[in-house]
Amino acid sequence: MALRIITDTSCDLPDKELQKYNIEMIPLKVTFANGETFLDRFELTPANFVKKMKLSRILPKTSAPDPHTFMKYFEKGLRDAGEVLFVSLSSGLSSTYQTAQLACNMLGSEKVKVFDTLTASLGTGIVAIKAANMAAQGLSVDAVIERLTRIRASREVIFTLDTLENVVKGGRLSRIEGLAGTLLHIKPILNANDRGVPEVIEKVKGRKKAIHRLVSLLGEVTGGSLKDRLIGISHVNCEEDAIHLGNEIKKDYNLTNQIIISEMSATIGTYAGEGGLMINV
Repeated sequence: MALRIITDTSCDLPDKELQKYNIEMIPLKVTFANGETFLDRFELTPANFVKKMKLSRILPKTSAPDPHTFMKYFEKGLRDAGEVLFVSLSSGLSSTYQTAQLACNMLGSEKVKVFDTLTASLGTGIVAIKAANMAAQGLSVDAVIERLTRIRASREVIFTLDTLENVVKGGRLSRIEGLAGTLLHIKPILNANDRGVPEVIEKVKGRKKAIHRLVSLLGEVTGGSLKDRLIGISHVNCEEDAIHLGNEIKKDYNLTNQIIISEMSATIGTYAGEGGLMINV
């Protein structure tokens, strides 16, 4: 029995990777202050999202697909393959996982399962790729979930923000604190806790130092064991910095393995803001 892997548009996988691994996406929704609503990536590219976000004084809101949308994709997956695994954005960041689980329960099929990655962006994308590789080997949905649960325990995500504008817009920082941070060129370094929720772990001064710290911190959190691991770097409208970061990682850790570089979609880009850089491994 074949297994279909489905994820959501927050995975940030490039189209070529989705096609290569036969991974399907369900779009989240993005709503701007003027009431305009778009299907993430389906109707709103990451580049256009950044343009609209910069013009808005209020952060756009992202929302999970409704249960019936999930059910439609799950039912198609069952027809096409026989078993379905939905690889979800962290339950600590969105209601996507809970809504997908509700749809799964409504469907009432043991052949459809939902997996909480407890991460975001290419962290979710990497899990989806690993699930797709397992599915290609003929593993059942339950066997894949068992392996993914072990993999999830070793996942790492670290990222930096280049601007505090979105943190201020989102109400997580006062305008005075945001202005002070901007004037001092403070760049926060964050990771995800056990619940998949971002936490500030360091603050450095300047963009170059922030990127350099991401490279060294990657070695610290992984014990320097990066060979044969799939690495993802996602960014918000700063491709040159993302490529530079990838090259520095390869150089410092003598790597030849693949690094996926992609734009962040609206779901995570809303919070990261322009210049956001994230490493997932």
